[in-house]
Amino acid sequence: QVQLAESGGGLVQAGASLRLSCTCSQQTFNIYTMAWFRQAPGKEREFVATMSWTGGIINHADSVKGRFTMSRDNAKNTSYLQMNSLKPEDTAVYYCAAKRGTAAPMNPWQYDYWGQGTQVTVSS
Repeated sequence: QVQLAESGGGLVQAGASLRLSCTCSQQTFNIYTMAWFRQAPGKEREFVATMSWTGGIINHADSVKGRFTMSRDNAKNTSYLQMNSLKPEDTAVYYCAAKRGTAAPMNPWQYDYWGQGTQVTVSS
């Protein structure tokens, strides 16, 4: 059973930075594509970023390009989401997700494993 645990959320002011972490319970972490999604109250879950297990495929949503950067450290079974220049519209619960294989889709229904989520709140 793959378990994912997010950390690093919090309450910050607009313009600040946060780094989210997602730790995977599986030692074979390096065979999983990892992704970040977010969900604001009353809205659907939204794609943020994805990275294949080799790091050869990296995609970021247009809404976060130039501000957010996804990375991963396979030796630590951890993926990261560095969020800079945060805006109030970035406020949401951020979820880490994983799937086996080399594809790096942007649809949430293509991911098999999910963390519990971490709240990010950006005040104006």
